[in-house]
Amino acid sequence: MINFRQPDVENFFQTFGIQTFTVNKEETQLVFSTNLNGKYNLWAMDLPNAFPYPLSFHNQSCSELAYDKQGRYILAIMDQDGDENGQIYAVPPAGGSLEPLRTHEGARHMGLNLSKDGERLYYTSTKEDPTYLKSYCYELKEQEEKVIHEGTDAATYLTAKSPDEQAIVYVKHYANTYVLAFVKKDGQEIYLTPDRKEQHTVSGVEFVSDQQIYFTTNYGEDFSYLARFNLKDESFEKVAAIEKEDFDGVYYDQSSNSLYIRAEKGVKDKLYQFDLKEETLNEIDIPTTEIAGLKVADSGNLYLAGRTAVRPANIYMRKDGQWKQLTKYNVPGVKEEDMAEPELHTYKSFDGLEIEAQFFKAKPENSNGHVILWPHGGPQAAERATFRSLFQFLVYRGYSIFAPNFRGSTGYGLKFSKMVEGDWGHGPRLDNIEGLEYLFKKGLADRDKVLLMGGSYGGYMALLLHGRHADYFKAVVDIFGPCNLFSFIESVPEHWKPVMKQWVGDPVEDKEKLTEDSPIEYLDSMTKPMFVIQGAKDPRVVKAESDQIVEALKGKGRDVKYLVLDDEGHGFSKKANEMKVYEEVLEFFDQYI
Repeated sequence: MINFRQPDVENFFQTFGIQTFTVNKEETQLVFSTNLNGKYNLWAMDLPNAFPYPLSFHNQSCSELAYDKQGRYILAIMDQDGDENGQIYAVPPAGGSLEPLRTHEGARHMGLNLSKDGERLYYTSTKEDPTYLKSYCYELKEQEEKVIHEGTDAATYLTAKSPDEQAIVYVKHYANTYVLAFVKKDGQEIYLTPDRKEQHTVSGVEFVSDQQIYFTTNYGEDFSYLARFNLKDESFEKVAAIEKEDFDGVYYDQSSNSLYIRAEKGVKDKLYQFDLKEETLNEIDIPTTEIAGLKVADSGNLYLAGRTAVRPANIYMRKDGQWKQLTKYNVPGVKEEDMAEPELHTYKSFDGLEIEAQFFKAKPENSNGHVILWPHGGPQAAERATFRSLFQFLVYRGYSIFAPNFRGSTGYGLKFSKMVEGDWGHGPRLDNIEGLEYLFKKGLADRDKVLLMGGSYGGYMALLLHGRHADYFKAVVDIFGPCNLFSFIESVPEHWKPVMKQWVGDPVEDKEKLTEDSPIEYLDSMTKPMFVIQGAKDPRVVKAESDQIVEALKGKGRDVKYLVLDDEGHGFSKKANEMKVYEEVLEFFDQYI
């Protein structure tokens, strides 16, 4: 008999991602961005067959895809090495070279929206106004472009257009918890919600006719619900809701005269179908715990991209009420039952606020007894019950991971999400500390066996926790985290700057608070070994943030390892870089167990 070796952490490196996808009108070709060759490119499958083949060889991330209804071309937005300056390219359905369609050096293009005949492209860009943005209509045949809206007051994004293209909806992003939407028609701007002064959000906008708009909003409520706006009489009404669930994306299915609604409930996503005639809401079972993308074909078939905690990103099709898995991504050689499904825990923080957390527990036969605290990024985001190869290989290697959704996280209502605004470093920090105390009390962690790692805002929190609570941790990993809130506020992309005062604080008015919450102020107490990871082209948390903390700590003789990835931004888009980072993280932590 042949005896095969047991899988090791390297198996978890060999997992692939899916960034975005689209399908042609006839549903004969599925196109998606994936890193099958180690870098992201466009691949396709001829349905109903399920064997992928490459379309592009650009080796760059793709944030959006759109398929011409006539089947003549595919549009893709791609950046360069993670700089997030997405440019619009056209790709033939048979594949080949990318044809630049709308490009502008140093600018970001977003929001692909094609007319039904495929002759006009609507989109938003930073190219002429990097702060408030402009939206455009580009005539593909005449190769002529005109500005159709100029943003004011806040970054303004085109989100939907009416079937006759006479009305267009925009959102103004004043803050992550203050997003207003208005419809523009005949030169008039009409807001979709009654009161603009009361902070709330609008998302998931969809026209079902030239006069009726459906969208999700938390106007007047803590959790988002489905609402309707009638353009003819300018009326607004709440239509459907589920208690303590945040409705988000809305997708119109003309074939059944219904809407599909993505909802967020804590760490998992849910899907509902709303019958427009009967006004009934029914839950649809989904094969994932996350909905990363959803498209409704003209036939009514659903296409969904998503993950579970133990299964990487895949694309599924729902036809006649049954789901079929189209892609077959998994962890080679590792069964799902051998991976860690997160346990859900709730605990009370320092002020009595209830916090939900996931605990990825190493199996007893593998456990090394150490727990890694993982503060998530965002901060107005959440750690979901979705696949992270980083988590799974660390758990497989014996580490348990604790991931709390501290105050500021999404999925727990507007009030909860707002709690981080202007308070990046007090409430969320103590929520994490109280989470560790909860683990100690429950016997799930030992005080002398805790490690710390986070990325983005989680990297910031890792630095701050290190500076203010170093005794809790043996070693710290910071992945592109801000270290100085003053320099961070000044260095973010221009279209972020209007939100910074509410989100983080004002450098003059809130000087004392920003100083108190900046990790760079606590160098003397940062005494534990540290590993800092940074993408050189990161536009959100620029390299200077990591340079600052590394140089300052080295100046004090501290033990700091620094890894800069020259061809990455705010994340890892290349498999070789991802593998390098994960291998070095594991090697770093293994020194301290």
